Amino acid sequence: MTRVQLRGVGKIYPGRRGSDPVVAVEDVSIDVASGEIHAIIGYSGAGKSTLLRLVNGLEAATSGTILVGDDDITGLPESRLRAVRGKIGMIFQQFNLFHAKTVAKNVEYPLIVAGMPAAERRARVAELLDFVGLGGRAKAYTDQLSGGQKQRVGIARALATNPGVLLADEATSALDPETSREVLRLLSRVNREFGITILLITHEMEVVREIAHRVTVMDDGKAVEQGSVFDVFSNPQAPTSQRFVATALPTTPAEEHLADLRARHRGSLVSVTLRDGGVDQPVIFSTLAARGVSVSIVHGGVTEVGGRSFGRVTLELIGEETAVAEAITALQAEAELEVLS
Repeated sequence: MTRVQLRGVGKIYPGRRGSDPVVAVEDVSIDVASGEIHAIIGYSGAGKSTLLRLVNGLEAATSGTILVGDDDITGLPESRLRAVRGKIGMIFQQFNLFHAKTVAKNVEYPLIVAGMPAAERRARVAELLDFVGLGGRAKAYTDQLSGGQKQRVGIARALATNPGVLLADEATSALDPETSREVLRLLSRVNREFGITILLITHEMEVVREIAHRVTVMDDGKAVEQGSVFDVFSNPQAPTSQRFVATALPTTPAEEHLADLRARHRGSLVSVTLRDGGVDQPVIFSTLAARGVSVSIVHGGVTEVGGRSFGRVTLELIGEETAVAEAITALQAEAELEVLS
């Protein structure tokens, strides 16, 4: 199991033809615990892919320190970086497979580079292909495979040298939703069974919600928010985090949708946040029933985030005006409630 630590890491590219230097990464500090799945999320141009290349030593940091296990890779010469990269597996968005080689030969390639004897290589390749569910496709060529199968080959190849860290750069972006879920389940299994630390780059909040333990949100080269997936999803602080969460979780309806709900529902509309450790639905409904207030759910829902329940629901409350007002006051003492109308 391998820990990854970034301390005050920065990357500046020189400007072209007299233009100002480009700050791609600025003063980023992240601590990825051994055996953790840590997601780095951000929009295009946020600096997340640059950060991954810095961790892999494919580019040199301008400032700061990067530790992979006990190895400080900042400033290492290429001859010593090669040894460190042997402990790091890499999974790519577009698979980066050799089209002229069979599935088995693709997985075998890093073992040949590492100098493993042929008999051991063959046994290792067979073991890995069985693990990723491609035991019967060893002699197939990559153009005979689906996108999901190609990514499984990529994962097998990344695991070939028994790395302590796996870096995944938009590993599911080129896949359809169902295939993406299959690949994410496979990565979860890699983490669970082998204890491999996974650092994954993505712009898809669903990927983070599905498998990550912790998340770093990046914007304009900076880490603007970090925390457990549940904490960041259920209470995002940075504007970038809030925009991402709005695409993946039930939220309070947008103003234009809220106007439509007001037109279609005669009762009072309130939005209630539901989370593990907070007020639960039976308390809400019993509080309303005790005051003779009828209720219906008109927007939102509850889902699972980081193995815990979270959601926002918009409720229509119908009853006498005084009873509804009393119910809202009682619920505000118990729950995160916003009056919408």
